[in-house]
Amino acid sequence: MDIREVTPKFSVAPQISPDQMHDLVAAGFKRVLCNRPDAEVPVSHQAAAMEAAAKQAGLEFFACPLTHVSMTPDIIAKNHDLIDGCDGPVIAYCASGTRSTIAWALAATKNMSVDDVLSAARAAGYELGNLRPTLEATAKS
Repeated sequence: MDIREVTPKFSVAPQISPDQMHDLVAAGFKRVLCNRPDAEVPVSHQAAAMEAAAKQAGLEFFACPLTHVSMTPDIIAKNHDLIDGCDGPVIAYCASGTRSTIAWALAATKNMSVDDVLSAARAAGYELGNLRPTLEATAKS
């Protein structure tokens, strides 16, 4: 499993498997946030199967599917609330971790400088420099 820490409270990963939920508990995660739409994965990895495995392992699970079309301010806010509202570390996943990181970055500019957001993403392996203008605009709104 390729877990990438963005902040001490938030990590991302490419697609995870139902059988990895106990490993996530052992790693200290409290909540799993699925940012991957069901249409992208087989039934065995769709949100319902992932949620059942997460709950069986003792994890909270929330689905907040993201696509380029659905990455709206409301969905970004919901994603942020699911991260911020957890009393422990959250791991979000999608196909590569990029969408999860972008959604985090768009909300993180409310509490962090754009430079710090980009630096955190870069340290986790996600280069989001091309989003600087969008992040700066988000930070001002």
